[in-house]
Amino acid sequence: MPIHGYRRLFRLAIALFIASTALACPATAQATTPTHPRLNAASIDAYVNTYLERTELPGAVVAVTRGGKVVHAAGYGHTAAGQAMTARTPVPVASLSKSMTALAVMRLVEDGRVDLDKPAHRYLPEFTMADRRAQKITVRQLLNQTSGMADSAYPDLTRPQAHTLTEAVADMRKAGLAAEPGAEWNYHNPNYFVAARLVEVVSGRPFADYMATEVFRPLGMTHTESVDTTDDMPDHARGYVRAYGMLFSRSHPRWFTAGGHGVVTTAEDLSQWLFAQNNQGMSATGRRVVSARSIDVMHTPPKGREYAMGWSLSPAGEEPRQIRHTGELLTHNAIQTLLPDTRTGIAIVTNTGMISGDDAAVMLQGLVDLAQGNAPTVRTPFTMKADYVLAALTLLAIALGVLGAVRAQHWARRTMDRPLWRLGLRTLPCAVPIVLFGQLTDLAGLFMNREGTLAQLSYVWPALVIWSATAALASTVVITARSLAVLRTRRTRVLAALGAQDERTDAKQVSVGEAHRGK
Repeated sequence: MPIHGYRRLFRLAIALFIASTALACPATAQATTPTHPRLNAASIDAYVNTYLERTELPGAVVAVTRGGKVVHAAGYGHTAAGQAMTARTPVPVASLSKSMTALAVMRLVEDGRVDLDKPAHRYLPEFTMADRRAQKITVRQLLNQTSGMADSAYPDLTRPQAHTLTEAVADMRKAGLAAEPGAEWNYHNPNYFVAARLVEVVSGRPFADYMATEVFRPLGMTHTESVDTTDDMPDHARGYVRAYGMLFSRSHPRWFTAGGHGVVTTAEDLSQWLFAQNNQGMSATGRRVVSARSIDVMHTPPKGREYAMGWSLSPAGEEPRQIRHTGELLTHNAIQTLLPDTRTGIAIVTNTGMISGDDAAVMLQGLVDLAQGNAPTVRTPFTMKADYVLAALTLLAIALGVLGAVRAQHWARRTMDRPLWRLGLRTLPCAVPIVLFGQLTDLAGLFMNREGTLAQLSYVWPALVIWSATAALASTVVITARSLAVLRTRRTRVLAALGAQDERTDAKQVSVGEAHRGK
């Protein structure tokens, strides 16, 4: 079966699992807002505070703009360090950074220093790969993530992490391509490492400096910066993961982030970013940062695709129409969306990690409802329900493992007359959880279209890893107990047979001796 076939099957299995958890607890609750609420600071506060209360989300920042004004920019809850979150609390926005890197490239395009449809290698000779087709990768293909690079050929998050953009690009020299440039779309952070290094080389300035002076400051984002690694982020990007309805503070492993997911900003500054996106490249103070044409190019995917330069178009037919992008670290998640029909912009960053949290994406639905004049519904991340199912499956695995070990001797006696090869076949199903655990990261990679490690997956969905590891351990215990029981039982049987044979031999010798004496 081709890989996309496995991906569909895995996604279907996940979808069925999620659907099965819907009965575990209610998924939604109405926020305390009017039936036809207005989009203002009070209604946003009411929704977000209700969400935090219902989900026990530790902290979040929210920015909302509409037309020519900032509707609200605020912080809620607290950081992992226990500090109150405000509109000026610095937070990592992860892959929301990509759209900002793309804007930096567009600045160079407008200056006539870069052509989107020329090979990136022309501007960045150091960008070489093992596959010669890489020399044809255009700047536009890097930003649209259609370069042919992919995690399947170069899993960047499983490799030793670089320290600088120069090192990150150099590390790709032995990497291959997964597809012909321009033929496929694959989400891959190194596309933006290369784009950021291109900005450095063409501008002759460090990437972080260029972003500060040519992108952030002109937009009025005075408390925003681009950093090289998660270690350079506030508190080393420490945040929270969810498991079984509880929240656990965890530090973030060191990841290289420049260009792809390294921007640290605030709710106030995010509002300035959204304003310019909905105002054709003009800042809130009336300063033109890029042309309306460049903004249109950044928001327009290639024909037949949905991704363009750090933004994704909502699927055809989805209402309201959105231009959005998510950002995910292991300890934070973020989302930004533009509603072109009402010139509304929304950005959310929460200090919970991907999948185990996913709070930003869930909260966005409520704020979009609010922006449409509808009463927002407080939904919850699906793991808040799914984890209880996984907890039950984990306890079941433990119980079956104990039961299997206790009954191993009985099983061995019951199957004593069967050949060993048949016992091996009967034991094979017990090995399925072991194989599943061994392939867990690969299966998760198929679902998420990203390669990762088991340690990273323990952040992403702790309850899933615990269940899979427990099931594998229980299976190992059962297989070991049965194997030892079979060996003991059959050894006992052989010894008994040998003992019986010795008794018969002794008896025969006794009878022969008696016969001789009788003669």
